Amino acid sequence: MTDLITNITTYTFLQNAILAAVLASIVCGITGTFVVVKKITFISGGIAHAVLGGVGIAFYFSMPPIIGAFIFAILAAVIIGLVKLKADQHENTVISALWAMGMAIGVIFMYLTPGYSADLLSYLFGNILMVSSVNLYILAGLNIFIILIVLIFYRQFVAITYDEEQARLRGLPVNFLYILLLCIIALTIVVLIQIVGIILVIALLSLPAAIASLYTRTLHAMMFSAIGLGILFTLGGIAISFSANIPTGATIIILCGVAYLLAINLTRFIHKK
Repeated sequence: MTDLITNITTYTFLQNAILAAVLASIVCGITGTFVVVKKITFISGGIAHAVLGGVGIAFYFSMPPIIGAFIFAILAAVIIGLVKLKADQHENTVISALWAMGMAIGVIFMYLTPGYSADLLSYLFGNILMVSSVNLYILAGLNIFIILIVLIFYRQFVAITYDEEQARLRGLPVNFLYILLLCIIALTIVVLIQIVGIILVIALLSLPAAIASLYTRTLHAMMFSAIGLGILFTLGGIAISFSANIPTGATIIILCGVAYLLAINLTRFIHKK
């Protein structure tokens, strides 16, 4: 542990990784709370994998990957929202189709790209230890934007999260709010995929909030708990991976998964008593 603290004060990449972990935990704690309570946890994986189609196309046309990722993420979010609202379909069915199509499009354009390198794979696995100062500024900007949107629409988001029909009776623009919420989730995924990769994004969006939901009664308490748990898991994963010389992202994911399984069993044990 002493070596870790010494290295943190010495190496910029570790400082950047810690800042990225905290910022990612904040935004994932906020958006992940809505994902879990709304019971659309599959949406994070669906949009994240659909984004690969945009990344593949961007590589093919020599464009910045974030542009393709952003377009595909927003399209996926809007399609999911419209189909659910207008066609009365379950989000998971639509997400499955977008997941498969996004991956397939990404693979095809990856194959067709002349002189393709392994850059696309970094979007699957990421590396939080390679976070740059530019990434941190973008992530900080995302946090500010998401926090402002949630503060402005907090009561409305709470209303559509718990009872859409009641929200409609109150005259709230449920369709607009629902699609806005999906777009916020999509934007979070686009930014974080570049930094930590798809797999870790899915874990941070769902598991800390899922654990928090077991022990909290209000939405804001769940958000703060999810943020705290996310910070604990990410910083713990960085510390363990540094000491054991193993991949950081995988370590964080394992910590999240083990903690979730323990939390579920602890809750069952308490209820039995």
